[in-house]
Amino acid sequence: MKTFDRAKQILLAGFCINLCMGILYAWSVFKKALVVDLGWSNADASLPYTVAIITFSLSLLLAGILQDKIGPRKVLLLGTTMVGLGMIISSFATSPLLLVLTFGVLTGSGIGFGYACLSPSAMKWFHPSKKGMVNGLIAAGFGLAAVYLAPLTASLIADFGINQSFLILGIAVLVVAVPLACTITNPPEDYVPAAPTATTAKAAQTPSVDVSWRVMIQTPQFYSLWIMYAFASAAGLMIIGNITSIAATQANLSDAAFLVVILAVFNSGGRVVAGMLSDKIGGVKTLLIAFVMQAINMVMFATFDNEFSLMVGAAVAGVGYGTLLAVFPSITADFYGLKNYGANYGVLYTAWGISGFIGPVVAAVAVDMTGTYTLAYTLCSVMLGVAVLLAFMTKPVNIQALQNKLANA
Repeated sequence: MKTFDRAKQILLAGFCINLCMGILYAWSVFKKALVVDLGWSNADASLPYTVAIITFSLSLLLAGILQDKIGPRKVLLLGTTMVGLGMIISSFATSPLLLVLTFGVLTGSGIGFGYACLSPSAMKWFHPSKKGMVNGLIAAGFGLAAVYLAPLTASLIADFGINQSFLILGIAVLVVAVPLACTITNPPEDYVPAAPTATTAKAAQTPSVDVSWRVMIQTPQFYSLWIMYAFASAAGLMIIGNITSIAATQANLSDAAFLVVILAVFNSGGRVVAGMLSDKIGGVKTLLIAFVMQAINMVMFATFDNEFSLMVGAAVAGVGYGTLLAVFPSITADFYGLKNYGANYGVLYTAWGISGFIGPVVAAVAVDMTGTYTLAYTLCSVMLGVAVLLAFMTKPVNIQALQNKLANA
């Protein structure tokens, strides 16, 4: 019972740490204050966030390699401390360049270092049949952060100003996330989680192999997963990053902040539900359902011209995008093992980093060329169609063949 309680403690701590590190999702509020209150240009106010996305993606790869070697606690402590200090130092920034260095580089890197450690540690405490559920709950914390951080940040800025808001939130991260990081550890080497039920015993009997990222990138499955991740994420991020502008363009809604909340809630809920579904029917089948759902939604999005239809579209987009963040980590562990999971998922996660460029560029080009988002919906539909085809074609890694390859290498 004690070890099971310990597993639940690790899962809860990871969820709460991600609730803190989701500060990235509050940037739209900071951006508005920088433009309106301090007179910055939109480009200057967006740059720290853009840099934070890049450093987040790159540092997750480095942190994944480190946590595989030295364990999660030290890397996670470094990450949460960097997030808090980055926010605190940002309170003294007076120019775009300084904010790029403090929030974009320091806080962005810290988020990557922290995020990289939570799923691999939590998965090791639970039975393999629970990988999807664990990843879904951990990822849901990051997604849910937008629900409370956006209004909280807006309230802080209104009461104390933008500089003091950075300071207050940074101190809060240090007070809450750093102590929680101290509780995150890998289980003992001889620890074997008990199978929860007879129906999931198959997972325990399935042969597994632990391979490095160098071996992983030699398998065709990796490239299928990478393209699916990049294309589906780009489609989701295109909607997430432009939903208020889409609402204004297609439905003349001047205040569509409620759609941001809907996206965040269904994004987080989708992570949990999809994670649990993948435990039952498999990760690739779960992705296939999400891709088809996303594709249909994208084809229809140009017709959404009122509040209700936009709410439905935002909800479906949120679930589809959230599915990716829960299921791809589980597939990485299923296909390539847990021993080198941090580095392996870090390499795969570069697909998400690329999608962060594809989605906004597709939207910007479409609007600049046509004045509407229709072209963006079409391009995203094509990308999702490719993802559907790849999901049909992608089979689990042949463990025996891979083991033979490793033995003969």
